[in-house]
Amino acid sequence: MSRDTSAATAAGRGAPAPTPPRSPHTPHTPIGRVVGLALGLAALVAVVVLAFAWPSVTAEPHDLPIAIVGSDEAVAAVSDAVDEAQPGAIELQQVDDRDAAVDAIEARTAYGAIVLGQESEVLTSTASSTVVAQLLNGIAGTLEEQVNAQAAAAAAAAGAPTAPPHIDVPVTDVVPLADSDPRGTGLTAAMFPLVMGGMIGGIAISIAVIGALRRVLAVAIYSATGGLVLTGILAGWFGALQGDFWLEASAIALALAAIAAPITGFVALIGRAGIAVGPVVMLLFANPISAAAMPKEFLPAPWGDVGQWFPPGAAATLIRELSYFPAADTTFQWLVLAGWAVGGALLSVVGHFRTAGGSEPDAIAAHEDDPEAATVTA
Repeated sequence: MSRDTSAATAAGRGAPAPTPPRSPHTPHTPIGRVVGLALGLAALVAVVVLAFAWPSVTAEPHDLPIAIVGSDEAVAAVSDAVDEAQPGAIELQQVDDRDAAVDAIEARTAYGAIVLGQESEVLTSTASSTVVAQLLNGIAGTLEEQVNAQAAAAAAAAGAPTAPPHIDVPVTDVVPLADSDPRGTGLTAAMFPLVMGGMIGGIAISIAVIGALRRVLAVAIYSATGGLVLTGILAGWFGALQGDFWLEASAIALALAAIAAPITGFVALIGRAGIAVGPVVMLLFANPISAAAMPKEFLPAPWGDVGQWFPPGAAATLIRELSYFPAADTTFQWLVLAGWAVGGALLSVVGHFRTAGGSEPDAIAAHEDDPEAATVTA
């Protein structure tokens, strides 16, 4: 039998046809696309650096609320001295007495207080902000110098033979940080993983779960479980949280849902492009202005206040106040987190009804290369 006849016989028996020779040259990416991709990535890196470095580089105090006790004349003198030393840094709020100043600190309407009189004193709150506490320590030193200078001048005017005894201006930490977290690093460091956890959970659920309503269920289970686990770590292991366990677990769970739910909601509404809500809105925009590591008054106006309307900022404030400031009004933070969580769930419901009777945009993308794949709906 000839060679041609054998090849024909093999082909008739189902043998694979000979593979055509490959082109000697592999096609390359167009140079324009290469340049565009490189420039785009460089711009992205620049945006990331700006987003995370800008708050620290530009941070300086503006109108920090500090309570003050004393006569109108003494308050005016201290106010002028503070404005001269640090213009615009502190906003003094006159209160009736030391007890009222302590109440303002515990309700977190003031970061500290200055008590003037025969027994002057400076009140701080390291649990509220170690940076502001350091600033107030400096004011205490300046106040002590002024008090002793005035006493010496009065003694000299009265013809006293000796200088008056030195007058100390004590500094009292009204709401100190816990011994297990003396610098507050545990509480501050927990905020970024919390944002990342909510964002990663929302993205993973958007990719792994098909069906808008199933994603809502997945977010609810993930958030509740994550709240318990994270609270167990932060409170039970690290000792960074000092409040009621179940209340703090609820806050962390709601924070996770407030970050994850909008991601899954936008995915249900517009498809996989909705995943960008996490990296763009929550990470690059909201997290740098969350004031998790510094008071919101340190950020350029109005960004400190704007950041409190987004989940990272509301969560950072809520968790700190639940842990150290039970007298503080946390209504606003609970409402912000609940609004984002419920809003994300509603977007998922809207996306579900938009795709009822058909498949979701991402389900289509996942199965467009497989015509025989079953259509999966919510």
